Amino acid sequence: MENWAIEVRDVEKYFKVYTDKGSTLKEKAIFLKRSRHENRAVLKGISFQIPRGQAVGFIGRNGCGKSTTLKLLTRILKPNTGSVTVNGRVSSLIELGAGFHPDMSGRENIYINATIFGLSREEIDGRLEDIIRFSELEEFIDSPVRTYSSGMYMRLAFAVAINVNADVLLVDEILAVGDISFQKKCFERLKEIKEEGTTIAIVSHSMEQMYNICDRLIWLEDGKVREDGPPQAVGMHYLDAMEDERIARLARESHEKLQGDRERSILELTENVHPEARRTGTWEVYFTKVELLDKEGRHCQIFDTGDEVTLVCHYATGLEQPEVNFNMDFVRDNWQYCYGTCFCKAGDPLPRLGHTGMVSLKIAGLQLLPGKYYLDIGINGPAGELYDNVRNVMQITVRDYITDEFGPCVFEHEWKMGHIETERG
Repeated sequence: MENWAIEVRDVEKYFKVYTDKGSTLKEKAIFLKRSRHENRAVLKGISFQIPRGQAVGFIGRNGCGKSTTLKLLTRILKPNTGSVTVNGRVSSLIELGAGFHPDMSGRENIYINATIFGLSREEIDGRLEDIIRFSELEEFIDSPVRTYSSGMYMRLAFAVAINVNADVLLVDEILAVGDISFQKKCFERLKEIKEEGTTIAIVSHSMEQMYNICDRLIWLEDGKVREDGPPQAVGMHYLDAMEDERIARLARESHEKLQGDRERSILELTENVHPEARRTGTWEVYFTKVELLDKEGRHCQIFDTGDEVTLVCHYATGLEQPEVNFNMDFVRDNWQYCYGTCFCKAGDPLPRLGHTGMVSLKIAGLQLLPGKYYLDIGINGPAGELYDNVRNVMQITVRDYITDEFGPCVFEHEWKMGHIETERG
């Protein structure tokens, strides 16, 4: 279809991995026909289409097929099955400084690299000063490229690629190289190129970069398209899945290590304790059980914004009627503090505890926006002494819902518009 800049249909790509291929000339001569190998699949029947002028990001763990997909689009690789169609001139930043000759100057490499992209000598002459100016390498442009740092390589490669006037621009991870000011400059230029109608396909592990430039994200997992959709939604689902996997792995690894540990043993009565829970205090008063309940009183760690949530904390102490204050906090998974509250406000009398008991906090409407959050809880004495403090005791997930609001929390609000009459002279 003419409206598509890129069309990928049922593409499979595998590589031969030899297990007994000779590594020396003698071995190759003696065992000429020895070639036992396995086909290692990288892409397993992926399909997607990218309209002209759209910026699409590819995300996924290392080895999921992101870079292989871009190399198929540049025709560096060919698919084993399926078809790849790219309409128009392609410019790519797949490998840092690919095609640069180390003994030639930056100026000479501009001509070589731009020629590879399909520009004529006259076109390169007309754009040479713009390329050098963008790279900010005026002082070094006639020095051999082998004397350049990796950041200087990136500057020159990027400057050439974005001045090709390509219909399709492919970028693979190289924007992480270079100083902050140049990265910002590159992204501003990418936005300009996008507004001019260039189709962009980009691979990056920086979700912030993806959110800033992309109209859409494609999440690859195990060689297949797991999700394809709006950047914020797909990005959140991807990060949630990676975090869940990390926590599960951490829980497995730490199970034996934490067995019999006193910090852990007190928490064993708590269901779904986060494996990264960290505990400090004198434990003269301590938590014995922590629960999060939904509106129906069921144990729950997944909520929607606006849901009713109840935190129930059971405690025990060997002290005689100690005075204490309880506190809780919500912290986002990037350690951004979101909300905290105490049982007693400053100046209020503190409650006296029996040897065992419980305290609860009911939140009528959870005002956190979608994301992952940690729950921290604590018990303090009247002089601020720390009896028990458990960071990351649980992780809760606030699920997606349709919203145009951003940040960690939501406020009740109402927009109004009025008409202002102006006097006419």
